[in-house]
Amino acid sequence: MTLMNQNFRIRLADAEDLPMIGEILVETWRHTFRGIIDDAFLAGMSEQDQMMRHTRRMGIAGVGYQAGVDTDGLIGFANYGPARGSASSATMELYSLYIRPAAQGIGLGKALVKAAATDCRNQGADGLFAWVLAENANRGFYEHLGATAAARSTIRVGSRDHEQVAYVWPDLERLLDI
Repeated sequence: MTLMNQNFRIRLADAEDLPMIGEILVETWRHTFRGIIDDAFLAGMSEQDQMMRHTRRMGIAGVGYQAGVDTDGLIGFANYGPARGSASSATMELYSLYIRPAAQGIGLGKALVKAAATDCRNQGADGLFAWVLAENANRGFYEHLGATAAARSTIRVGSRDHEQVAYVWPDLERLLDI
């Protein structure tokens, strides 16, 4: 499935996108989490390491990637698949949603989430959730798309524990109607 907008289009990501996925992830983390995540951790992030991590993930059954592209190439991606942890098998997890800072605010995030939700629904899922750092200034985006905060936990990133919030869309049909 390919969705189009005047500024970008959404398509399935593939192995050729992996170098750019690594680059976008590192760029976005350094932009979004500066002052939240340890500077040393952010500086030590490697595009190559992220590319390899996503190379392994891309080969797992049920895992999907949606790519947002414009005339210059890949500008964002969403990665999702079977829920990690104790979630219902009818609920899938949005593992990552990263958009180059220069491409934020054009509707790409919403389009990527909806494309991921469509694929999850096609795989038999009823719901979707995403873990988001509580300190992430962009987490209102998930609420804007109708997700509700359903759980909290902590995750260690670098040398600190950070609170994270699980945002849940229990009904993919409602999400797709937004």
